[in-house]
Amino acid sequence: MLILLPPSEGKTPPAAGPPVDMAALSHPSLTGARERVGAALAKVSGQRNAFDVLDVGPSLHDEVERNRSLWTNPADVAARVYSGVLYDAAGAADWDGTSLARAAERIRIISALWGAVSPADRIPAYRLSMSTSLGRIGALASFWRQHLAADLSHLAGDGIIVDCRSSSYVAAWRPTGHPCVAVRVERELHGKRSVVSHMAKHTRGLLAGALVAADTAPATASDVADVARALPGVIDLVSTDKELTIVLAG
Repeated sequence: MLILLPPSEGKTPPAAGPPVDMAALSHPSLTGARERVGAALAKVSGQRNAFDVLDVGPSLHDEVERNRSLWTNPADVAARVYSGVLYDAAGAADWDGTSLARAAERIRIISALWGAVSPADRIPAYRLSMSTSLGRIGALASFWRQHLAADLSHLAGDGIIVDCRSSSYVAAWRPTGHPCVAVRVERELHGKRSVVSHMAKHTRGLLAGALVAADTAPATASDVADVARALPGVIDLVSTDKELTIVLAG
């Protein structure tokens, strides 16, 4: 099983520790591409138009400034650096050694900076979205599409892929030739169903955490649906070979 997650926009900067060791990250074939994106990010973050290029407001000045010292900033495991709704729901920051090792086998986080990282990879905090067009590199989703397929296809093997990514990160790698289930979340209120993004992130995080906790990795879409059925607040599931819709009470 391979679980695909987006990164969180918000990140927790490690307070101390050594900087990122590029040679120690998973998928060493991506090192050159990572260095190229990181160098471009550090450069643009020091320019007067940095907020426009990165599509952020002045309130995120400190995060943009942190990009400039990317290679020397303290690093920590990605499970603790990524700290948004999805990762909080998964309980990622509290994974013990056994759970983190299992997550490293089962999860890849698709990143605008790193391409793909495991939750156990040690990275610094940064600010960069996959929807960004970065200097001569251009659109990051297009850039990473050239680099991710071989590594992620090999990692997935014949197992089920559980895709919990948002659309901009889906664009960086669309699995082909693999069993793949995209996870959707809907809320039912007064008999009507609608998509709610915040609840979707939370529920995808709960699902990722439950899939990591499973002693045996689910092997089929039906197995994934069985895990989802036990999540809190779930009132219905619509499961096919390509999509799992989780319906929550309004």
